[in-house]
Amino acid sequence: MTRLIVATAAVGVFAAVASVHTGAQAPQVPTFSKEVAPILYKNCTNCHRPGQIAPMSLLSYKEARPWAKSIATRVANATMPPWHADPAHGEFVNDRRLTENEKATLLAWASGGAPEGNVAELPPAPTYPSEWLMGQPDAVFSMQEEYPIPAGGTLDYKWFEIPTNLGEDKWIQAVEVRPGEPAVVHHVIAYMRGEAAAAPGAGAPAAGPRPMPPLTPAAGMNRPASAPKPDREAVENDRPVKRNPGAWLGGYAPGQAVRIYQAGTALKMPAGAVITLQIHYTATGKATRDRTRIAVKYAPAPPKTEVRVAALQNQNFVLPAGTADTRVDAEMTLNQDMTLWSLLPHTHVRGRKWEVTATYPDGRSEVILSVPKYDFNWQTDYIFKQPLQLPKGTKIRTSAWYDNSTANKSNPDPNKDVYWGDQTWEEMQFTAFTFSLNAPTAPATAGQ
Repeated sequence: MTRLIVATAAVGVFAAVASVHTGAQAPQVPTFSKEVAPILYKNCTNCHRPGQIAPMSLLSYKEARPWAKSIATRVANATMPPWHADPAHGEFVNDRRLTENEKATLLAWASGGAPEGNVAELPPAPTYPSEWLMGQPDAVFSMQEEYPIPAGGTLDYKWFEIPTNLGEDKWIQAVEVRPGEPAVVHHVIAYMRGEAAAAPGAGAPAAGPRPMPPLTPAAGMNRPASAPKPDREAVENDRPVKRNPGAWLGGYAPGQAVRIYQAGTALKMPAGAVITLQIHYTATGKATRDRTRIAVKYAPAPPKTEVRVAALQNQNFVLPAGTADTRVDAEMTLNQDMTLWSLLPHTHVRGRKWEVTATYPDGRSEVILSVPKYDFNWQTDYIFKQPLQLPKGTKIRTSAWYDNSTANKSNPDPNKDVYWGDQTWEEMQFTAFTFSLNAPTAPATAGQ
């Protein structure tokens, strides 16, 4: 340690002498007020502010300064802001990456002592009109109960219905799902159905939203009958699904809570809609309660394009115990021309990589999404900057790679074979698609 200190001091003396003879000056350290705050305000404080998911606020120097070293570490290793798509394959509206200049500024600030600088140079802090990430909503729909989550045990999916009492069709421009108690909420999927179209006694849905036209999944992707049953006793479910929940409205998972649709596109919410929530709760050792809410913004006018959400999934797989690199594919063929707006891939904690490929009718093939370092804690709906035009006959293949070995620090048990299942210690191969049909359709007539 003594040698290191002496050597450092010697370098400092040499640099000082050299500057006298050459006239060179050390580069000026960026300050929070002038250079750093604008970067944080633009890229970070939507989450890093009071009441949001981030563990600390970065709105002021006093709040940010204790985290300077941590900020530098996260920026240097590219874990913050969280973004996992490979830039070699596609451009995305919601790309959260910093520019190289922004990264260099934050690193230089932290390594230079994280000075505050002249407060007169500090730009006005951003103001947020609402607790909601999407801004002030037009309507908020809340669960009709505070559901109790026990301290321990396994909970099957719980289903809750929320009447909207809408007197007319509405067009949804943005939707955000906000758990009342995020610590116990693994995920939420919100569906919507018009009561007039609801069929009494309709069967229960699959674990995720089911594929719908124009998506034709390949055969053989259901969970095999030979797969072992879950290694736990059946759990009595006090909130099972009552009927077919309808079309996709929105979802919540770690890192993904809000979806804002591009101008001119929207989801249709029918008059008298009932919102059905599928919620996966996970006990944390402390009994608590949850009342999840859904906020929506309505489109200012009927959209030119109605968007829909469907899913492709493969339940027919096994991840052998101890294996570090198992690949599972799912495939579908389009039976109609369509526009693809976004992709949201999903696995659990053994998932490590994703790739989505389109093979066109002329034989040409391209990777349309690559996620080389998938992170269960930061799931993202990747929204294409230029929506993809996919002709009838295009084959879409989703590929996920899993690490069921001891090298995976998140692996619940590398000594067990793993199959499709709802719980976090099981696995999924699931991708949600936001799309619209290109065939001529009747103009939108929903009132506002």
